[in-house]
Amino acid sequence: MSKLKTSKSISKRFRITSNNNLVRHCASRSHLLQKKTSKRKQRLRKKFCVNSHDLGNFIHKLPYIS
Repeated sequence: MSKLKTSKSISKRFRITSNNNLVRHCASRSHLLQKKTSKRKQRLRKKFCVNSHDLGNFIHKLPYIS
């Protein structure tokens, strides 16, 4: 059987935790920051886990994640 391809864009944007969760950054933090409040920008700095419903799509694209 041949090797499976890894989606490089997904592998650069997501990290795996010790509990086998995928961690992602928040969107909307790259531009138009003047009109966003400080509190909102602080929330956008944090990392979030990928929703369990969407996890299957990412695992399919990252076959050698574990």
